[in-house]
Amino acid sequence: MANQKTTARQVPTRAAEIVREYGPFAGAEQVGGVTHDGQRVWAATGAALVAFDPGSGETVRSFERAADAGTAFDGTHLYQIAEARIDKIDPATGAVLKSIPSPGQGHDSGLAWAEGSLWVGQYRDRKIHQVDPDTGAVLRTIESDRFVTGVTWVDGELWHGTWEGDDSDIRRIDPASGATLERLELPRGSGVSGLESDGADLFYCGGGNSATVRAVRRPKRAAA
Repeated sequence: MANQKTTARQVPTRAAEIVREYGPFAGAEQVGGVTHDGQRVWAATGAALVAFDPGSGETVRSFERAADAGTAFDGTHLYQIAEARIDKIDPATGAVLKSIPSPGQGHDSGLAWAEGSLWVGQYRDRKIHQVDPDTGAVLRTIESDRFVTGVTWVDGELWHGTWEGDDSDIRRIDPASGATLERLELPRGSGVSGLESDGADLFYCGGGNSATVRAVRRPKRAAA
């Protein structure tokens, strides 16, 4: 397979195929969390939560609010990590409907929604927590072998971003053991902060201090 290799740990690794880059966004110094609501991509830019059309790249909505890490969408509401809390947000108005404590108390990174739960990445702790969206209680914890940035679930697969120095990748891990099953390497110097699947063939990756979002091709699975 082109651009694919096997690491010393026998983890299939290939170069990430970057399809498109969005931004930098006006007034943004960074992009942390990203999510997809079925039509728009939302990006957390620190002081605002911005929605853009992935077809045109045009910004269609922006809410001024603390948005410094992971972002998620449950089909109806947005969730945003802001300092030591996770806010539940009305995507039409930007109003905060509820807040719960974040498990890392301000040291959280990625955020995803799946199976009726929030999934929260903790960067330096190299962990992903399954969290009750009503109470903030940690239901279980998955350990990774790299720093965890963005988190996403797609078709029963758990993926997370990593970023250490100039090296960054997107990796699929075993939800039970945390073992790495597959890696997509970003070009050196291209960090992955937030991560979200569009539910089809793309990942959207927050670009950290580049204040951009990159669309990366999701690997296709062989037919059964």
